Amino acid sequence: MVAERGAEVLVASNRGPVSYGLADDGALTAKRGGGGLVSGLSAIGPDAGAVWVCAALSDADREAVRRTGGRLDPADTGGQAVRMLDIDPGVFDGAYNGIANSVLWFVHHMLYQIPLEPVFDAAFREQWAAYETYNAAFADALAEEAADGAAVLVQDYHLALVPGMLRERRPDVRISHFSHTPWAPPEYLRILPDDVRDQLIWGMLGADRLGFLTRRWASAFTSECAGRWDHMSVTTTHGVTPQRWYVEHTRTQLPPTRTTDVDVHPLGADAAFLRERAHRPDVGERLAALREEIGDGRKVIVRVDRTELSKNIVRGLHAYARLLETHPEWRENVVHVAFAYPSRQDLAVYRDYTAEVARVAGTINDTYGTATWRPVILHVKDDFARSLAAYRLADVALVNPIRDGMNLVAKEVPVVSDDGCALVLSREAGAAEELAEGALTVNPYDIEATAAALHEALTMEPEERAERTKRLAAAATALPPQSWFLAQLEALRD
Repeated sequence: MVAERGAEVLVASNRGPVSYGLADDGALTAKRGGGGLVSGLSAIGPDAGAVWVCAALSDADREAVRRTGGRLDPADTGGQAVRMLDIDPGVFDGAYNGIANSVLWFVHHMLYQIPLEPVFDAAFREQWAAYETYNAAFADALAEEAADGAAVLVQDYHLALVPGMLRERRPDVRISHFSHTPWAPPEYLRILPDDVRDQLIWGMLGADRLGFLTRRWASAFTSECAGRWDHMSVTTTHGVTPQRWYVEHTRTQLPPTRTTDVDVHPLGADAAFLRERAHRPDVGERLAALREEIGDGRKVIVRVDRTELSKNIVRGLHAYARLLETHPEWRENVVHVAFAYPSRQDLAVYRDYTAEVARVAGTINDTYGTATWRPVILHVKDDFARSLAAYRLADVALVNPIRDGMNLVAKEVPVVSDDGCALVLSREAGAAEELAEGALTVNPYDIEATAAALHEALTMEPEERAERTKRLAAAATALPPQSWFLAQLEALRD
């Protein structure tokens, strides 16, 4: 049913711009988030009639939905209109933990131990049904909220089915979907059951536009479409920058012939915000504490990551240990500051990985540490101000994911660094498409090569390091969050 009045612009994402805490006395406290979407949506201004649709992620969030009917208090959201969905906790768990984070994330990041996993059994089918229900709840809410011809920007792998579902409910609206992760190559995507893979592709193709972070991920998606069905074709704008693809397709529940544009929008760092935030007093305090912890005159290798399996923290630590073994001159003269913030600890494989990070760091300290030198300084409590402090003092940044949609840390460190920073960057990070010329790129599986790159970065002449940092910062800030969001919105409206 088409709403008589509604929002002209809608954003849909699993996580919204605000989360809640619930005190013992029943009082709710709101905490506003940050990131590219929050910054981007602010660019369209308060008069755009925008609504953000998101899911309740906690008991406190669900209580906020019950008290407000789902339309959150603008005082909690910074004036942003937010509709939060209270999806059944069992459905949410099956969709979020069972499918999004344990299947789709693993497929797109190519993380499965293939001899043992995945296993698509009856339990998987129950979780997939939950994922369908979860996506349908978003499609229903968006259909209710959207004005005639509204622009709807759907975000990420949690909501891959929403475009197709929303197209059936509201054929009048314009829909985009943006993938913040890689997209699996066709041969790996075929791990999924055939019907599930088809649902994903057709769900995405319900959109008028599909956005990816790099040409590589966009090409992987269109390669999956090419030659799949007789009633689907892919056209590429060869020799045009930026490169674009057009997928022409037909399906009975869609209009007779539709074209979905596939485009690339490489999200950049917000330089103005980062530089201002990095010089606030709380960052200065943490900078002083880190310098005292590191000791005078020592080089600093920094990494800042969640303990996400794809981030490759353990191999990074092994490469650092190899550096100390093969270049003993660095003993006592370098410190690896590793911030590994726990992620998805409700999944056993993530708990085990977090424990392995701590174990390997401890082994390096036991093997090489002295009374006056701790080779690895490991922090696991998330602290944004401390992360910015580490960015400022880094001589070398290590960003070596197995596979990453973009990796904003690789873009943020050169922007914030006080004295210039050499970047050791995995060629499998989406950011490598823009930053490779200024970085030292490595195969993330090759510990010997990563150790050698760390040595090269540590011995880089100051002039070269400064010049590389300048180039990295320019590339990293080419499409900041507000421009990134507006570019997609304008393309969808056009």
